[in-house]
Amino acid sequence: MHLTHLNTRGEANMVDVGDKQETRREAVASGRIVMQPETLKLLSEGELPKGDVLATARIAGIQAAKRTHELIPLCHSLALSKVSVEFDIDLAESCVHVTSLCRLNGRTGVEMEALTAVSVACLTLYDMCKAVDKGMRIEAIQLDSKQGGQRGDYQRMSAQAPIVTGDGVAGEVSLGERCPSPCVRVKFLAELRERVGESEAVVSLDQLASRDISGLKAALAEQDSRFKQLTDQRTLCAINQVMANDDALVTDDDEVAFFPPVTGG
Repeated sequence: MHLTHLNTRGEANMVDVGDKQETRREAVASGRIVMQPETLKLLSEGELPKGDVLATARIAGIQAAKRTHELIPLCHSLALSKVSVEFDIDLAESCVHVTSLCRLNGRTGVEMEALTAVSVACLTLYDMCKAVDKGMRIEAIQLDSKQGGQRGDYQRMSAQAPIVTGDGVAGEVSLGERCPSPCVRVKFLAELRERVGESEAVVSLDQLASRDISGLKAALAEQDSRFKQLTDQRTLCAINQVMANDDALVTDDDEVAFFPPVTGG
């Protein structure tokens, strides 16, 4: 795996994106702040001493996204077209879930902007509530999804109960987090995801007639006719983010991505 923020001498380096084509980019991040039930009640009823907590935290998150390049070294200054910060009060878990969406048409992604928005919104919630509860805990800040760019789309796999095609026994394709062992994880990116109607799948290696990309394509096509289009010679493939052909071997826990020809940055 190549780290783009390091040069050939291992020194920090700002990536030159000038030659990339502008494309639509979007990222969604989330996190949460856990607090005492009494604190959450005061927050939800607007009775905390600093006033409207959520409105203040929303503005703080939006402002932070717009100034990410001032906070994170080597980030580019971006002309964001949209930033949203949303809150969900969870009485059962005694927390506030925070979600941010960032979007632009540009040459680089907005993952850091979405993550920064969530982080600063959570910190602002802490600041607004700390007078009554200094034991609050900020946690689970993560990138949930991204769209656009040369490396394709990303969707965090849910930790909830999976949806399974068939009975979920060895030799069947399963969708979601469940992974028979040994297995490979398959992702369908960009327009290909729309054509096959799925974004991810898990395939047992025991199902493959040959443990290579050709065997994986055949196993997917046998399981569901929608996957027959993977045999189109224009469809590209990567194993663990490295470009691969039909003869490339697959091993346990590999991540295999199928995607259409890359036309933009």
